[in-house]
Amino acid sequence: MMKERILQIGKTGEESLPAITTMAGLQAWEVEYLGRKSELNTLLKSLRDLSPEEKKIVGPLGNSTKQKLIALFDTKKKKLLENSIDWQAEGVDITAPGAKVAIGHLNPLTQIEHEIQDIFTSMGFVVADGPEVETEHYNFDALNFPKDHPSRDMQDTFWIKPDKKAKERYLPRTHTSGVQVRYMEAHKPPLRIIVPGKVFRNEATDASHEHTFHQFECLMVDVEGQVTVATFKYVAETFFSAFFGEKVTVRLRPSFFPFTEPSFEFDISCIICGAHGCATCKHSGWLEIGGAGMVNQRVFEAAGYKRGQYQGFAWGFGMARLAMMKYKIADIRLLMSGDLRFIRQF
Repeated sequence: MMKERILQIGKTGEESLPAITTMAGLQAWEVEYLGRKSELNTLLKSLRDLSPEEKKIVGPLGNSTKQKLIALFDTKKKKLLENSIDWQAEGVDITAPGAKVAIGHLNPLTQIEHEIQDIFTSMGFVVADGPEVETEHYNFDALNFPKDHPSRDMQDTFWIKPDKKAKERYLPRTHTSGVQVRYMEAHKPPLRIIVPGKVFRNEATDASHEHTFHQFECLMVDVEGQVTVATFKYVAETFFSAFFGEKVTVRLRPSFFPFTEPSFEFDISCIICGAHGCATCKHSGWLEIGGAGMVNQRVFEAAGYKRGQYQGFAWGFGMARLAMMKYKIADIRLLMSGDLRFIRQF
């Protein structure tokens, strides 16, 4: 009996819908067939009184009937709304293109970061992250910085006023290298990671320097002998060639960093003049990019690794420098200025 009544309600509701021509009539139809006190809704509430066998038949039928009526109602409502507007009287040309909607723009630094991540993840690297407010241990001690290293001074580092009970000093990190140690503490080689992020240094602001800037870090570690300087040079040339869309050569120059041994500065062939010499590269054919080197064994020890068991390289550079080179930006301060006229160009 209940089955037949549900079928009858569905049939009656469907057949009566085409005759409705107003929104008021449609609302009355909705109350009669889909309302809280409608007969269909009352029948569905009484399903609990049926036997399990009857529920298996009547339940799905009732739900499908209700969903069908809802779909019919939505279609009819849409049609009535469309027909209720006299486009000609309103003076609206529905064939005319709509007003352009302004959309947001990613900062050039964010675009550069995404591009770097895409290139390195395609090479098998994973993206690692760490806190921007770092401890002195991870920012300096674990990276083999001597206690009297100049970078610990207030001239280079923003120190956070310590709590009298605190056992550790905190600071806005001066580089992303601390993430290397944090990651190695939780993972065993072989590993390949990149660490893009914001860093902070107590520097005077000018067209080429900022106190807050974005840095990129890369670390590759494996058993002794598997990762060499040649590995770094190949990875670097592969990355820069993909980033700039042309063949780029990397040149290494001896340098010193506490957390690498040997250490070197690396340059890339000038992408402005094709390494022939121009004002940008000071007619040398080379552009200075950043620092790199083979990870110092003391850093491995700080991460809990056995000395001499692993070998790897680490390198990093400022992402703002790449953004300025790629988009021909003359002043680094524009990147963080918040000026929408500048951002909308990219």
